[in-house]
Amino acid sequence: MRALKIAATGMSAQQMRVETIANNLANMNTTGYNARRAEFSDLHYQQMSRAGTINASDGTVLPTGVQLGLGVRPAAITVHLEQGALAATGSDLDVAIEGSGFLEVTLPSGASAYTRDGSLKRSAEGLIVTSDGHAVAPEITIPSDALSISINGAGEVYAYFEEAAEAELLGQFTMAGFANAKGLEALGSNLFKETEASGEAVLSTPGEDGLGTLRQGYLESSSVDAVREVTELIEAQRGYEMNAKVISAADQMMGATTQVR
Repeated sequence: MRALKIAATGMSAQQMRVETIANNLANMNTTGYNARRAEFSDLHYQQMSRAGTINASDGTVLPTGVQLGLGVRPAAITVHLEQGALAATGSDLDVAIEGSGFLEVTLPSGASAYTRDGSLKRSAEGLIVTSDGHAVAPEITIPSDALSISINGAGEVYAYFEEAAEAELLGQFTMAGFANAKGLEALGSNLFKETEASGEAVLSTPGEDGLGTLRQGYLESSSVDAVREVTELIEAQRGYEMNAKVISAADQMMGATTQVR
């Protein structure tokens, strides 16, 4: 009775799909979050009778054969890289990325990570950091006597001082692009790290080499579509219920078999 195991793989697949949807809905207000989608593929097939073999009775060739599927397995959970809506905040250190690309940050270990979360902060030393305190690369320090700062689309950071007629250039942000951004490994806290699948980071100036530009005073909202997520949640729930009915039907069939006298 293979139906029990086949339906069990179906229930497990739909459960993973629900968990992915739940994570999307939980992060629908997370800055720069991109929705994930669970993808599946069929399992191995048992070849009861291979297509193209000769029928022993009359020598004809079987046109299709008999291939019995053994269920479903998870293939991938793919990130859908979509530009989220830009929400105005008015903060000098909030920057949204219009287009593709990531900001590079330096982890405490010295390794590089990448993020689209532009809700930047100022440390006690004046260093521009993320909400978790990771320094944005290249490091830019804001003087304590700066009245305000300005960040243009190319990532140049200017500071305004009380007695200065013109703004002073403090530095310039760089952005990272990847050949396969979907291959990045999520670290949590809106951070990603490069992998062999993503390829090495290509650093460039915002607005060049196909990378997006920065917009000061805005943050990128999550790209999660609540209506689509709820629709897929209903589909996953119905799929789970149908696989459960298959298990129930298989159990009744086995019960009927054992009661035969």
